[in-house]
Amino acid sequence: MKRIFACLSLCAVLGGCAMAASPYGPAYGPRGAGYSEYQIEPGRFRVTYQGGPGAPPQQVADYALLRAAELTLTQGYDWFQITDRATSGRPGGGPRLSVGTGGGSYGGRTAIGVGVGTSMSLGGGPSAIQSLEVVMGHGQRPPDPNAYDARGVQETLRPRV
Repeated sequence: MKRIFACLSLCAVLGGCAMAASPYGPAYGPRGAGYSEYQIEPGRFRVTYQGGPGAPPQQVADYALLRAAELTLTQGYDWFQITDRATSGRPGGGPRLSVGTGGGSYGGRTAIGVGVGTSMSLGGGPSAIQSLEVVMGHGQRPPDPNAYDARGVQETLRPRV
């Protein structure tokens, strides 16, 4: 009975870790949670945020927007426009249950088998990825729903981090 309780406690702790919010910061390594960016041409960047296991997709999207706003300001621009947006990720790492059946005939004898298996992912890799291609500009932002005032985005999203 103690072993069952210990196992359930460990699963609860690991499940709580998996659902924790992703920290905001640079990604360390190609599969690490965090942001990365690269310059396509002057004033145009690809900004990507990879959430950790269990990170809510909305948080990942907000963090990508926040990084685009920070990058826009550090590059000396006032606004950015999203020209391409991609969301991807791996399926959730929650527990899985599978059932299998099989049969065979061996030298006049017949056998039937049934198997049940379980698995639980213990993490590794992002759960959601938001990638934005942004074009940056000076002065008043264009009247486009995909154009954002960098200071406004930063002031709104920074307190949520």
